[in-house]
Amino acid sequence: MQSSALVIAVFEFVLLLFSLSVHECAHAWMASRLGDQTARMMGRVSLNPIDHIDPIGTLLLPALIIFGPLIGFGGFGGILFGWAKPVPIISRNFRKYRRDDMLVSLAGPASNLVLAFISFVGLAALTITQRHAPMTDNPSVAIQTLYLLTTIGLQLNLTLCIFNLLPIPPLDGSHVARQLLPYGAVQVYDRIPIWGSYLLMIFLGRAILGALLFPIMRLVGSVLNHI
Repeated sequence: MQSSALVIAVFEFVLLLFSLSVHECAHAWMASRLGDQTARMMGRVSLNPIDHIDPIGTLLLPALIIFGPLIGFGGFGGILFGWAKPVPIISRNFRKYRRDDMLVSLAGPASNLVLAFISFVGLAALTITQRHAPMTDNPSVAIQTLYLLTTIGLQLNLTLCIFNLLPIPPLDGSHVARQLLPYGAVQVYDRIPIWGSYLLMIFLGRAILGALLFPIMRLVGSVLNHI
């Protein structure tokens, strides 16, 4: 196992924990703002990853994706994604049930989009700085580390934003879809078994992410090349 690959894997895992914590904290904060204090009382308005860990979505699946290829399990590699423990919501506490439920659901993906934008700004600043810096054979370790962190942060948070908007229960997109579906369709939607949701998230989710993420990252690269 190369030390550089291990360092990248550790960075990915740490940034995933942070990004998922921001995501769930955003849900809890928005719910609190809209009248439901359940998540706040349970300590979920927090950036502490321990408060949000889901054994499968936060630990097992990401660990297989990140560290699997490093120990010979190449089939587990690919686009890094995951999920955290859902924030508890009592929707009857909302002032406007349908609107507020959708706003709380969208707060998580929106927080990842903000983190992706911050990463992009950091990556753009590094690119501009390096173009105007004195010519050297190799950038410093600090610059290389910042490049790595901002690149991982950008791709990871775009992935989490897209993934969580998928209309697969219990992802955030399913809450929005549920509010837009007619009553009969909602009854069918609610009967999707949890094992079916996990299979859809892992297999269908990866396929959709691959179809959407790579074109977006190519566009980002093109923008950075023209800055």
